Amino acid sequence: MSPVFTVSDYLNARRAQVDEGLLRYLPTPPQCPAPVYDAMRYSLVAGGKRLRPVLVLAAAETVGIESPERARELALPAACAIEFIHTYSLIHDDLPSMDDDSLRRGQPTNHMVYGEGMAILAGDGLLTEAFSLLAREPQDPLLAERKLKTIQQVATAAGAMGMVGGQALDLDAVGAAKTFDRHSLSDMHARKTGALIQAAAAAGALMAGADDEAVAAIETYGRHLGLAFQIIDDVLDVEGEAGRLGKTAGKDAKADKPTYPAIYGLDESKRMAAERMDRAVGALTGAGLEPGRLADIAAWVVRRTN
Repeated sequence: MSPVFTVSDYLNARRAQVDEGLLRYLPTPPQCPAPVYDAMRYSLVAGGKRLRPVLVLAAAETVGIESPERARELALPAACAIEFIHTYSLIHDDLPSMDDDSLRRGQPTNHMVYGEGMAILAGDGLLTEAFSLLAREPQDPLLAERKLKTIQQVATAAGAMGMVGGQALDLDAVGAAKTFDRHSLSDMHARKTGALIQAAAAAGALMAGADDEAVAAIETYGRHLGLAFQIIDDVLDVEGEAGRLGKTAGKDAKADKPTYPAIYGLDESKRMAAERMDRAVGALTGAGLEPGRLADIAAWVVRRTN
């Protein structure tokens, strides 16, 4: 049994493991030119919730056919690769041509420090290095099939059918809050935010050697969790404070973007997030999996304040 018991202790322990892995796997000078290394590292070590990589590790523990320690070892490269991708998406999301934001994780955004061109390259570098890492680690030829399935999952989630497609819809939605329908809102967020969260959960399950039924249940869990996360993000953009959020609050309303509170109201949005949490956990129990830390993570997502 793990010596970690509380949810807070568990999250902190897994975040520390991820933070160590991120710096170990990030290319360094002289192999990587110092200017782009500095820009990549700046955003990568700026903190954050580390939800996606922690989710990779927790999913691996849940379905692992070996010990939790071995499951985490197998899944750590995928966890770090997904955080590379998430960080790239934040760097690009903050650019003047996208959301044009100056604050991220309580610090100046990447392009404010390194310039727009270097920020674009830092994002490009992190995205590409993510797939190099997924293909390379762990260095065991017996894991080739697991790695290939994981790469496919993550690439689909990060690309035009997933996160990139969701960002395109988000750009197109500026000024459209009053005309955006509920299906379009759900579709946009399922792609922009939910796809990578779902892929993170699936990646952990795949790298830990889960069978098809368990992977399918974990994917369903991740899909509901991703929507719950985005609903709460929208709520916090209305109710949160910039100092606590670590980013500019109220930007969605100023840009007249469609959000869950704008369409459903705050109370109904919170109810919907709680319902998604229940459905996420139900997907696991329905497949005979012990929810454990994945249930804890789902509850934390819905109750968070930043």
